[in-house]
Amino acid sequence: MTHSRAELLRLLEDEGLGPSRALGQNFVVDANTVRRIARIADLAPGAPVVEIGAGLGSLTLALVETGAEVTAVEIDRHLLPVLRRIVEPHGVRVVAGDALELDWSSVLAGHDRWDLVANLPYNVATPLVLDLLDDVPAIGRMLVMVQREAGERLAASVGDPAYGIPSVKVAYWATAQVVGRVPATVFVPRPKVESALVRITRRPAPATDADPERLFALVRAGFGQRRKMLRRSLAGLVTPEAFAAAGVRPEARAEELGVEDWGRLASA
Repeated sequence: MTHSRAELLRLLEDEGLGPSRALGQNFVVDANTVRRIARIADLAPGAPVVEIGAGLGSLTLALVETGAEVTAVEIDRHLLPVLRRIVEPHGVRVVAGDALELDWSSVLAGHDRWDLVANLPYNVATPLVLDLLDDVPAIGRMLVMVQREAGERLAASVGDPAYGIPSVKVAYWATAQVVGRVPATVFVPRPKVESALVRITRRPAPATDADPERLFALVRAGFGQRRKMLRRSLAGLVTPEAFAAAGVRPEARAEELGVEDWGRLASA
């Protein structure tokens, strides 16, 4: 059901459309890739799934093939009429809007738990994932295709070169892992980087019961001077007594602390 490369390229030409650089659009033009993503998403028939950045519906149609109940979000007003024409006959609900500004409680009304599956624009992928984790608890699982470096940051653990603030934020709310690579050759236009598929599964409760505002203030301060020892990067925020109470070495650096360590430090 989903588009082949030739069909999608012909559709773009016939409609006088092209990817928007401003919106960070890269269309997937390989049917095997979108079906692979839908398969990895592991959706049950009838399960509610929301897609962000539906474009011309290639991944949307692959999600429909799984039997899931699909809601497709798209910001590009030029693409919307074509997207509606392609996917609405298959029972897809199309929502026009910016995913960073949507009233998600309204969009996701009707179901308590949702999956998100999306090919996210590179320029908004990380802040969007983090905002959804912070503010949209109805989304229990995500499978997102993002720039490889961004995906590695989202899924990184202590000791990984990519470990940083986004890694701690994801770990606070969820578990995450890179579950696949996607070559640049399956996109139009072809990006200069490889993409990664990241699976994110929300925890039943945050990884620590520390105050999140305090916790992430420390995380930002620590990683803001990540080459310094914590006793220097967190000077004025954490006392020697608090380091001792938390069981955290003041000589450590930010990348050596997992989310539970940051939680103990924030609580201390």
